[in-house]
Amino acid sequence: MQVVHPRPEQVFIALDLPEESAARALVERLGSSAPAYKIGIAFLTAHGPALVRDLVSAGKTVFLDLKLHEIPASVAAAVTAAGLLGAHAVTVHASAGSAVLRAAVAAARPFPALRVLALTVITSLDNSDLPELGLAADVAQQVERLARLAAQAGCHGVIASAWEAARLRPLLPESAWIVTPGVQPGSGVASPDQHRVATAEAALAAGATHLIVGRAITTAPDPVQAWQSMLRKTAS
Repeated sequence: MQVVHPRPEQVFIALDLPEESAARALVERLGSSAPAYKIGIAFLTAHGPALVRDLVSAGKTVFLDLKLHEIPASVAAAVTAAGLLGAHAVTVHASAGSAVLRAAVAAARPFPALRVLALTVITSLDNSDLPELGLAADVAQQVERLARLAAQAGCHGVIASAWEAARLRPLLPESAWIVTPGVQPGSGVASPDQHRVATAEAALAAGATHLIVGRAITTAPDPVQAWQSMLRKTAS
């Protein structure tokens, strides 16, 4: 079996922390070994964009996980705002439809470093959850359908779990990112709020180009050791 060797910049550390001071302290502790971070809507709502600006100024890659799902004009305005902040990636719900996705891609064009990533099916959902949304009970098929829509709209990649990554790789352009959340240490056991999870090794082997890692680093007794251990494991 071919060994997959990820680079640190392929791993976005999710700064989903309640206090801005704690997020800043974590970034300081990890230093130059951790070049990429994800900031989500909860953190931005609570603390604003100051940390985003500071991370960009420090040369970090910043992924704004905004999960935009609005009318095309509003999504385009938010993507423009992300570009002006210096973000390198921003998420839009693929289920918002092709007009929204195209508007997001158009808004990103003035910012060459900004990638629009289409969120397919969030990792808290599984087959049993889809019928209440009026969808057939097959997450993999829904992810595939939305990924095709995103590619047709010109998105630069998708957000999908490791469970679907292998199916998506041949469907998407070679340059497309497949960003996998729900990365867990050890055996990849599901957490209370994420069902479709996997280890870093499994995600990369399935075809993910980038990983999102949160609590495995941010809540570890020694985040530096946890980060170094994850890189060693995934690169071994």
